[in-house]
Amino acid sequence: MLDYKRSEARIKMTKCKLVLLRHGEGAWNKENRFCSWVDQKLSSDGMKEARNCGKHLKALGFQFDHVFTSILSRSIQTAWLVLEEMGQEWVPTQSSWRLNERHYGALIGLNRAEMALNHGEEQVKIWRRSYDVTPPPITESHPYYREIYNDRRYKCCDVSQDKLPKAESLKEVLERLLPYWNEKIAPELKSGKMVLISAHGNSTRALLKHLEGISDEDIVNVTLPTGVPVLLELDENLRPLNRHQFLGDQEAIQAAIRKVEDQGKVKPVEKK
Repeated sequence: MLDYKRSEARIKMTKCKLVLLRHGEGAWNKENRFCSWVDQKLSSDGMKEARNCGKHLKALGFQFDHVFTSILSRSIQTAWLVLEEMGQEWVPTQSSWRLNERHYGALIGLNRAEMALNHGEEQVKIWRRSYDVTPPPITESHPYYREIYNDRRYKCCDVSQDKLPKAESLKEVLERLLPYWNEKIAPELKSGKMVLISAHGNSTRALLKHLEGISDEDIVNVTLPTGVPVLLELDENLRPLNRHQFLGDQEAIQAAIRKVEDQGKVKPVEKK
């Protein structure tokens, strides 16, 4: 009887479920380049990842009430494919630049492994993963500057174009993300709705840091593979009831995590 009461109490505490998803693999993920705010569609493997994610979530019985994405195509496309596989295409979807990937500034377009060779793996890890280190800012001479800042989607933002970032630390990602979380997403969850956020590696890491209280030092070691859903069970005050969990084949997920972590390492020279 006591065990039953404990289970019943836990069910009552579980006010809402939040699923976080880093988009499926994009073309530049495959090429190991800093993609950031450059718009990319999913690769064929990325589309498979998104569809498999949708199939898995459907098999687990998830029924979403609201979906949030960034305004980058790979995030939106991932959400579409997931919902299509779940037969939930009708679920309301809302997009915001505040869920965009971290702005990597002057590093955008560069190959991570080549950067590690030129600057050292530790420096690349700091640029990629640290909480409060901002990479060098993008300038007008950068080959992707105009592509980003002349993009019509940023003329519809809730902030003037001259206030858009030119580079960001993870801390700055969290600062621009939190107003949207507090005003748009949190109220949906508090009303008991099940929410999917299809976003990016760093916007998702920033949100996990905020919700779980992960330290500035420990967030460096949080790695999110593409196309793998992350479940958070939250109480009525949006405090996590347990640590976030990856949904899916755990052995395959760990292999995918190692693959992401190796992106910032110098590639071994192939023997001829």
